[in-house]
Amino acid sequence: MVDHRLSEEHEALRDSVRAFARKEVAPVIGEYYEREEFPYPLVRTMGEMGLFGLPIPEEHGGMGGDYFALCLALEELARVDSSVAITLEAGVSLGVMPIYRFGNDEQRRTWLPRLARGEILGAFGLTEPDGGSDAGSTRTTAVLDGDEWVINGSKAFITNSGTDITGLVTVTAVTGEKPDGRKEISTIIVPAGTPGFTVATKYSKVGWNASDTHALSFDDCRVPAENLLGERGRGYAQFLATLTEGRVAIAALGVGLAQGCVDECLRYLDEREAFGRKIGEYQALQFKVADMELRAHTARLAYYDAASRMLRGEPYKKQAAIAKLAASNAAMDNARDATQIFGGYGFMNETPVGRFYRDAKILEIGEGTSEVQRMLIARELGLPA
Repeated sequence: MVDHRLSEEHEALRDSVRAFARKEVAPVIGEYYEREEFPYPLVRTMGEMGLFGLPIPEEHGGMGGDYFALCLALEELARVDSSVAITLEAGVSLGVMPIYRFGNDEQRRTWLPRLARGEILGAFGLTEPDGGSDAGSTRTTAVLDGDEWVINGSKAFITNSGTDITGLVTVTAVTGEKPDGRKEISTIIVPAGTPGFTVATKYSKVGWNASDTHALSFDDCRVPAENLLGERGRGYAQFLATLTEGRVAIAALGVGLAQGCVDECLRYLDEREAFGRKIGEYQALQFKVADMELRAHTARLAYYDAASRMLRGEPYKKQAAIAKLAASNAAMDNARDATQIFGGYGFMNETPVGRFYRDAKILEIGEGTSEVQRMLIARELGLPA
């Protein structure tokens, strides 16, 4: 029979991350958000808790857990704040996992222990200014010159790419042409501080204001040939696998935001009075919160299903797309309804609901737009590409 109950280990992890989020993140994150400042102390604590190494084996410096454990942690963090949650999500699914999944023994020894401890952050340089959802239109190039790759091009909207503790960016680049004329795309590790690798000024964003996001440029940036990640010409397949896995994590983050909206509304409905009654007594608002809980619950089941299929080694591309689409819809709808329930207070940045509203929209865009998820689901159903 289907059993969605958590194991003792997963429950203990969820409870510890929930306590951290409520006791340490919630009291201070609003100030970081308003200053658009990266919360180094919180990230350091997450590293000490082992969160960046949750799905990484102990032999590589990780916690020896699984990807579902990461998803649980992301949900609990996002119930309080999405900037902290996306820092962890991108740090693991886009920073750590490509090295773990595709790296050779030397690359794993070099990078994984420090990444898993959160001492350094990794970033994933995929999106380009003119590419957007069309990841196959990569224009960044890498030419093998002797024993070095020479990289030229640019990337956009790259999370964790410009912090003081960023250690590397994994970059997709065109390294040649396949026999059928298509681009040969490979993935290359570029350490932070490499000459020719420039991090632009951070973006001014609508949301996720306490997270780090930059554009990157590469001007005759040289790295050793052994920095090739995995097999040459397999970069496209690698980043598709990375994004599929990451969509389950983003779904968990979206569920956390959706559930956080419910949490805040329940508190507010019990405190706020209007026309001589607590507003929680009005059925119109009760129904609105009931719908919010419905969305969060069903989206959670979707990412649980995708994660379980992933861990069993079964195909899960369709389920990951469904989970990401359902969770981003739930987050956006719940943030809108929560803002409505809070009224004028919901429009204020100092309230969690105000931040939730600003943070929700990007979930319908990042790591594959909602339109891309629908396209993937349709293709998995056998409809023509």
